Amino acid sequence: MVKEKEYCCGCSACSAICPKNCISMEEDTEGFYYPVVDEKRCVQCRLCEKVCPIINVRKETIFSQDGFIVQNKNDEILRESASGGAFSAIAEQVISKSGVVFGVSLDEDFLPYHTWVESSNNLKYFRGSKYVQSIIRGGVYKQVELFLKQGRLVCFSGTPCQIEGLKNYLGKEYDNLILVDVVCRAVPSRLVFRKYLEMQKKHLKGEIKSLRFRDKHYGYKYSTLNIVTDKNYGNYHKGIESDPWLRAFFSNICDRPSCYDCRFKKRYRESDITMWDCFAVGSYSKQMDNDRGATNVLIHSKKGKKIFIESLQKLNYMCVNADSLASSSVEMTCSVQPHARRSEFFSDAQVLCGADLFEKWFPETIKIKLKHFFRVSCCWLGIYGLVKKAYYRIKHKN
Repeated sequence: MVKEKEYCCGCSACSAICPKNCISMEEDTEGFYYPVVDEKRCVQCRLCEKVCPIINVRKETIFSQDGFIVQNKNDEILRESASGGAFSAIAEQVISKSGVVFGVSLDEDFLPYHTWVESSNNLKYFRGSKYVQSIIRGGVYKQVELFLKQGRLVCFSGTPCQIEGLKNYLGKEYDNLILVDVVCRAVPSRLVFRKYLEMQKKHLKGEIKSLRFRDKHYGYKYSTLNIVTDKNYGNYHKGIESDPWLRAFFSNICDRPSCYDCRFKKRYRESDITMWDCFAVGSYSKQMDNDRGATNVLIHSKKGKKIFIESLQKLNYMCVNADSLASSSVEMTCSVQPHARRSEFFSDAQVLCGADLFEKWFPETIKIKLKHFFRVSCCWLGIYGLVKKAYYRIKHKN
């Protein structure tokens, strides 16, 4: 088992495999979960080391891939999804075969965790991005294995490290297991997110009823974090330039240490299907609405392709060269760079209340307010996409 925090990805495979249940996943002072061993009960079986995806890094091998860009035909699903609703279509197909779908939902405190559903009506809980690391409790991997041994079709979605953790835990290939990974930028701290919620309750003067890390209130190209309280009627929509949590996340100041040198950043992955945002859908297709959300999809296996092809009846789609798709995502192969003041930030996070922490590190200055006003104005004028495209052309030219 990995003992250095800068390597452990928190996949929980070691905790799940332990025959004596002597490995627990516990939150550290930065808000990340790590395995803690009860040495008195440990029998030195070393199974934890055998399933660790960091100790047993899987060598990347090149194979044929299929590329697609998709958009769900169902307006409600497309609206609720962070991008194009591709996972919902695949999940519905799995459930139609009496299968089970594992994904990430939010608990009563708006913190993400893995669970499973057997009804299409409950897939709504899996939709939308979750900008916090999900917790895989010990029973989840065991439940996956149980369903597989019962012969049921299982679809499991997660980050690449969670996918490899599950594969190592299972120890064998299953024809009835579909693994779907999302291209992950990095996973931020649950502690810092709790501080953010604390701050927002005070700022918005109400109890938070629901939260979406990414919604399409202003369209897909300017997705925002949305908070609904018992008093604001959902009237909180701020993006990466103005929302304190998104600013913290995209500054790389509160990420898990292992994310700064992620061992799972690669094009050829251990999953059956990889998905991520397609903001450039307009460059590929004039038929798909380029401001309602679209998903890039890479297919890695025959069983992945089979279930995906069966799902296409629910999707508008086009085939795209896999090389072209893969080259569009820096996050697929490159780790984020650590923030120079990360240690100082976490020292404050452990002692300051949420309002003081974010006021110190991510204050709402006049400049921030103007950025938000400019973006919203461009959205209302219908020119946001054009302005964004022009900005990136100038930026990359320089």
